[in-house]
Amino acid sequence: MRVLITVKAAPNPSAAHGETVCVAGLSLDIDNPGWIRLYPINHRELEANSKFKKYDIVTVEAKPNDRDPRVESWRPRGDRFAVVGHLKSWEKRMPYLDDYVEESMCDLLNGVRANPGARSLAAIRPQEILDLDIEPHPGWTPEEQAKINLYVDQCALWGSGPRSALQAPRFKAWYRYRCHTPACNTHRQGIIDWELVGLQRTVSDRDDASVIQAIREKFWDMMCAPDRDTIFYVGNQQAYPRSFIVLGVVYPRRPKPRSRS
Repeated sequence: MRVLITVKAAPNPSAAHGETVCVAGLSLDIDNPGWIRLYPINHRELEANSKFKKYDIVTVEAKPNDRDPRVESWRPRGDRFAVVGHLKSWEKRMPYLDDYVEESMCDLLNGVRANPGARSLAAIRPQEILDLDIEPHPGWTPEEQAKINLYVDQCALWGSGPRSALQAPRFKAWYRYRCHTPACNTHRQGIIDWELVGLQRTVSDRDDASVIQAIREKFWDMMCAPDRDTIFYVGNQQAYPRSFIVLGVVYPRRPKPRSRS
């Protein structure tokens, strides 16, 4: 299948794969268009010619994920990714995305409340973004740390090369917003975008206050600026279908109003 990659979530510990990344995007195949989730993927272990970025167009071999009732979920073959293109600017990306942008997060939630296997990926344009909450990350749970340790020990045992343990980020973040549903009582959704973790790594030598400032400058001051048409990629968790999270942010500049002659 051909897929436009729109989402790369931050990696999480996995017992079977060491660490996994949830990837999502839009299928560009005529016979199967729409949202698609590719999981599990250990991105660090992909061959160099198979690694991909957001807004790459890739070809991949995959099959429906029979372990996941969500209709968008497919299991990819990690050795069958090939990057065939890249959309560098918002001007090139938005024609692919425009038809999939919605305005009601409440409707999406009502769908999974009625049917846990209902649609689980969307692009939501908020009516009003209220704030960005930032809190210290508590670190991995004992269960998550045990998965990481097992993975590192197995790599050493099998002689497959050194693997550094997955480090927890210093901070977590949430968006609070209202969608366009008139009775919306606001949504507070955690951000698991790869960019949130990557940003913290690039400023890891700074103190906590400076790291928080860097997060706010990018995820609030820039992505949610008044001149940006901010849209959230959202998705839920298989174990908690009613719990949606922000997988990434779309933030093209709003068109400038035409001046009257």
